[in-house]
Amino acid sequence: MNSSDKDIKWHPLSIQKNDRNKKYGHKSCILWFTGLSGSGKSTIANALQRKLFAEDILVYLLDGDNLRYGINKNLTFHPNDRKENIRRTAEIGRLFVDAGLVVLASLISPSEMDRGMARELFEPGDFIEIYVECPLKECEKRDPKGLYKKARNGEIQQFTGIDQPYEEPENPEIIINTDTMTISECVKTISSYLFNKYKLRG
Repeated sequence: MNSSDKDIKWHPLSIQKNDRNKKYGHKSCILWFTGLSGSGKSTIANALQRKLFAEDILVYLLDGDNLRYGINKNLTFHPNDRKENIRRTAEIGRLFVDAGLVVLASLISPSEMDRGMARELFEPGDFIEIYVECPLKECEKRDPKGLYKKARNGEIQQFTGIDQPYEEPENPEIIINTDTMTISECVKTISSYLFNKYKLRG
């Protein structure tokens, strides 16, 4: 907010998140997938999206790369821009959660502080952090976009895992290791958490 805050007033809405949750038959929340490039975040999130959609869950995937084609296309990979990238994505996610959807956000989001900032935008329990764990060596071996090779050759600067650190989550709700688990096993682990522990359907 800025100096014109005094001219802005929150307008109460007659339909709230809980009203939508009751109507749609499930809770709304955001699942925040974090991990190194090549760890499998987008692949797992997309597979989970298909499963939840088949279960009649209102679900939408916010993919970090896709967002950089639109709302975040003016941002670089400088730490300050990364922070803004996460803030924008989290704000969009918060709107979708209020609208009654289960949101899947897939971003490297290397900073623990920035992920904490994103979590604080949501009501307690609505932010589920998923650490997609995979050794750097394996991510480099996969290198699906050829980014690690470019980073090693100096063609890409400030690349996470090479010349920028990745801070592992301290207390994520879920950890999946894509070096040892299959896609289906990862999806089963997450969906089991949602339906059994989180009680997605109430």
